[in-house]
Amino acid sequence: MDPCFDEFIHVPARLSIVALLAPADWVDFGFLRDTIGTSDSALSKQLSALAEAGYVTVRKDQQSRARRTSVQLTPGGRQAFQRHAAALERIVAAASGLAAGPDGGG
Repeated sequence: MDPCFDEFIHVPARLSIVALLAPADWVDFGFLRDTIGTSDSALSKQLSALAEAGYVTVRKDQQSRARRTSVQLTPGGRQAFQRHAAALERIVAAASGLAAGPDGGG
């Protein structure tokens, strides 16, 4: 197994979250929930786990009567995601090389 493969991030819900956060600064909780297609409670659970691991920061603001929650990857979370994505790319490349066979054909 690739040493950069992160089993914690690889959980499908967490991988979806960090992938959505990677190109952004702060992302709205509702956008994450709707894009991933999950419930508030399921998303909250995964965000809590990611925050406890130091991968995300969760910010709660009170705007007027509405409470807004935003999420951001920490620098460590961004690095962990980049390492994990690179590990996945290496795994796929290795599998592609094996599928091609020794003569380069499939």
